[in-house]
Amino acid sequence: MSSLDAILRPRSIAVIGASRKQASIGWQIVDNLLSHGFVGSVYPVNPHASSIHSVPAYANIQSVPGPVDLAVIVVPKQHVLSVVREAVTAKVKGFVVISAGFREVGETGRSREAELLELVRSHGLRMVGPNCMGVLNTETAVSMNATFAPATPPPGPVAFMSQSGAMGLSILDYAESLGIGISMFVSVGNKADVSGNDLLDYWRDDPGTSLILLYIESFGNPERFVQIAQEITRSKPICIVKSGRTGAGARAAASHTGALAQTDLATDAVLRQAGAIRAQTVEELFDYASAFSNQPLPEGRRVAIVTNAGGPGIMLADALEALGLEVAPLAPESRRQLRAALPEEASVKNPVDMIASAGAASYELALDCVLRDPGVDAAIASFVPPLGIHTEDIARALVRTNETHPNKPLLSVLMGREGLPAGLKTLHAANVPGYLFPESAARALAAMWRQKERQRRPRGKRVALDVDDTAVEATIARARENGERKLSESDALIVLEAYGIPVSPWAFVEVSEAGSAASELGFPVAVKIVSPDIIHKTDYGAVRLDLETPEELELAIPAMIEEVKTHSSEGEPPRIRGLLLQRMAPKGREIIIGLNRMPDVGTMILFGLGGIYVEALADVALRLCPITDVDAEQMIHDVKMYKLLEGIRGEAPRDLAALADALLRVSQLAERHEAIEEMDINPIISLAEGAVAVDARIQLTPTESPHG
Repeated sequence: MSSLDAILRPRSIAVIGASRKQASIGWQIVDNLLSHGFVGSVYPVNPHASSIHSVPAYANIQSVPGPVDLAVIVVPKQHVLSVVREAVTAKVKGFVVISAGFREVGETGRSREAELLELVRSHGLRMVGPNCMGVLNTETAVSMNATFAPATPPPGPVAFMSQSGAMGLSILDYAESLGIGISMFVSVGNKADVSGNDLLDYWRDDPGTSLILLYIESFGNPERFVQIAQEITRSKPICIVKSGRTGAGARAAASHTGALAQTDLATDAVLRQAGAIRAQTVEELFDYASAFSNQPLPEGRRVAIVTNAGGPGIMLADALEALGLEVAPLAPESRRQLRAALPEEASVKNPVDMIASAGAASYELALDCVLRDPGVDAAIASFVPPLGIHTEDIARALVRTNETHPNKPLLSVLMGREGLPAGLKTLHAANVPGYLFPESAARALAAMWRQKERQRRPRGKRVALDVDDTAVEATIARARENGERKLSESDALIVLEAYGIPVSPWAFVEVSEAGSAASELGFPVAVKIVSPDIIHKTDYGAVRLDLETPEELELAIPAMIEEVKTHSSEGEPPRIRGLLLQRMAPKGREIIIGLNRMPDVGTMILFGLGGIYVEALADVALRLCPITDVDAEQMIHDVKMYKLLEGIRGEAPRDLAALADALLRVSQLAERHEAIEEMDINPIISLAEGAVAVDARIQLTPTESPHG
């Protein structure tokens, strides 16, 4: 990561494409570098100017008199490669390519970007961009604003990365207006070289950064992101806005898992697995930033509310409870002190409603009392300005309280037309987060509590399981030789058995062999038609369950075959390859476990409620592969049906360890056999002891054509 020092902590900067035309990007970047006090040397490069901003300009990079750490490229796209070649020859160590016209404009631009990347990497150098708005570092030893943003936020502990230049401009402006202090800002643009993961690695140990904010449109390497973020979030929060919430992927799903693992659900799962906090909007992102950058994390979920109006207090209480926090009952001594100090009409329960006449002294006293309460982990002060009481006075009271109680978070809600603006400067200067609405403060505090919980989470470990990869490889190869992408059900069961996942005894037979095979398996049995043309057997009538005798089996098979033949596609009935007989599994909870390779997110492992209603109820949990033992346990706890697995109304609890083991085996299967594109085990029956799979579906990735 020291290779990024040339970009984020340079000692000298050349702006290639600097301009004398005001309002141009080349002019704005030089202006920002000079006006914000960059501590190193600035070298404008422009063959048609002798000076820019009263600073000597140079015809080309070779004419610059001193060594250059960073070159900021602001030239038309067709000239970028040539000026970068010249800069490489001049021993420039890093690049920020502002110029657009690369991958984002189509195939020609993609080729141009690939050539640029090869040039930079072949010399062991690093590059931000292209198609970006620049970089910023406010630390005193650097003081660099190498962006064309008109706004510069104050120095502070927040590092920010934006994948969108336009969003970066808006966010810097928003941060400045809110007084959110920025340590570093990077607009990564097309992410050709320096990625979000690179920046996370760089900021992991940066002493000037205590909070990381990301605006992303896509994951580069999701597995690497999870690995890095899991470590960072044990000490520094990561808050993310990810665009592209809609859209279900580019290909149709061939499995329940594929249909359920939608892009946004998978994104949520990846961020949770990483320990990151997801914000739904940029406004929410900065609500979180205000709280995380200014206050300690709460030690627990117990919150006290102090207000001068009952309505906002109730709204806060409702929002906190809905977000998993607790409106804590106050200790008797706290209530006694409040009753002695507040008017008779005031409520000294939580929320503490001091009534409209409460002034600064009342706020200071009440907040001091509740924050001293050992049963309170955090407090939110809500103020609606009545006549005669000034918001600024309340803000100063909150500041004094915050200084007295530095170890418990204090957030504020200043409502009304003159609420937040009037007290904002005072609050932010003293590190007290202020919000316009109760729900914003509640969300921010809930995010802080989630971060605390994630810091305390146990470290998971990868588990290497004893499996038969040779059998899996042979089964996949056989399907490939036959030109099949979907394994037959019998082959899918072979894969499960090779990976140590218990399967109810089964046999693949011709129709004439069904009776003897069933007797050998032992009744009752299920019988299923095996066909490459049938996805969901119940839709075709291709399965019969609980057949108790040879006579029931003999009657069921021809009826089932006739029903299947009524379902034709383009005039052709489904092809029947044989029958799969299976001993009926014991009664238990039907579970689905699966995997799906998602182009934009990665390989997702799925756990949830199984059976025929799996897609209708969609009670599932997702994690990015590979998963750890802790991930497997958490997935089981995440689904709504977990209470059923615990056992209700006298039912014995299910064997959760067996389900976790099956999840880990599926994760290892996905990791080792990339030819498997989608898989369902549906259902796997969860029992009081163990679990047993009764059905499986596996689809393979497409084979490449002979021409690539």
